[in-house]
Amino acid sequence: MLKQIIPLYNYNNGVIMIGVFALVVIILVAMLIKFMNSGK
Repeated sequence: MLKQIIPLYNYNNGVIMIGVFALVVIILVAMLIKFMNSGK
């Protein structure tokens, strides 16, 4: 039973989710800068 619980504590999924979140934030900031530069 303990050997089935231990694999839940790997950090691969967390690292992937942090990477995806960082990528989305970078894209949103780039779009915001683009809209600010192209504004009236």
